[in-house]
Amino acid sequence: MTSPKQRIIETALRLFSTQGYNTTGINQIISEANVAKASFYQYFKSKEDLCVEFLNARHTYWFNALNSFTASETRVNSKVIASFDFLIFMNKKEDFRGCSFLNTLSEIPMDNQKILAVIQNHKSDLRSYFLELLNNQELSDHVYLLFESSIIESQMFRSNELIEVSKRLITNLIQ
Repeated sequence: MTSPKQRIIETALRLFSTQGYNTTGINQIISEANVAKASFYQYFKSKEDLCVEFLNARHTYWFNALNSFTASETRVNSKVIASFDFLIFMNKKEDFRGCSFLNTLSEIPMDNQKILAVIQNHKSDLRSYFLELLNNQELSDHVYLLFESSIIESQMFRSNELIEVSKRLITNLIQ
């Protein structure tokens, strides 16, 4: 059986993903997670704190899944391309939900430093992921930007077409 805290986080993931951050209320999360209001506030002071926890959990999940997905690739070039295959895998698994971080970013005021810092950390880690693989700042930034735009475009059009285009472009860039 999952803990009340875990149920709250899992419920937030589902509701933030399907309804958005702004339209999901604390009372709905409490009700659907089947926890007492006191339990919610025992773990989280606010919806904002829940969002930070949700994004941190999503960050850990996402990078673990990415690293697991690409682990069998031994060549750098293959690992970079497999990262884009991971996007296709995630689109299928999560029905083109897109990036939890970018989705949340689109809903928060830019002065919300607490949530913004978590989003920026995730994107910085992704950028570093490609830099560590490619060991070339300009090239890795190019790959990172194609990766990010592939996420947005695939979500918007519910298609992996531009992920495949990005893979072909990157294959030519990193050979």
